[in-house]
Amino acid sequence: MTDGAPAPIAPELAADIARDPWTRAIGIEYLTIARGYCKASLTLAPGMVNFQGRPHGGVIFTLADATFGAACNSHGVPAVALNVTISYIGGAEPGSRLVAEAREVRQGRRAGFYDVTVRDVDSDRVIAFAHCVAHRVSAD
Repeated sequence: MTDGAPAPIAPELAADIARDPWTRAIGIEYLTIARGYCKASLTLAPGMVNFQGRPHGGVIFTLADATFGAACNSHGVPAVALNVTISYIGGAEPGSRLVAEAREVRQGRRAGFYDVTVRDVDSDRVIAFAHCVAHRVSAD
């Protein structure tokens, strides 16, 4: 991906990605899907907390992973996660609206590398960083 704005993708592909049943079920909203890029949001619902009453790390991971998945599949070639490493660096409050941005770092023939940042919209605090590797699935 270049340093400029990401290239647009076919509206049909963006619609296919946005129809993902799991992300729709938990309320993830895709704000922008472009070539090698995705921005998505999620409002932390009351049922998304852990036993301590704090937003569950798995929910934050799901937002990061879904955003990464949209970015790596935006090329129109099926891709799956090979590795995702997430670092939680700040806490979010229950009810917060989070926004995740996934950016392609490099796309090779079979492997793509992406960075994802998850922020709390109200405070603009970084909640998590994820480093992700995608594998392009072939028909063979």
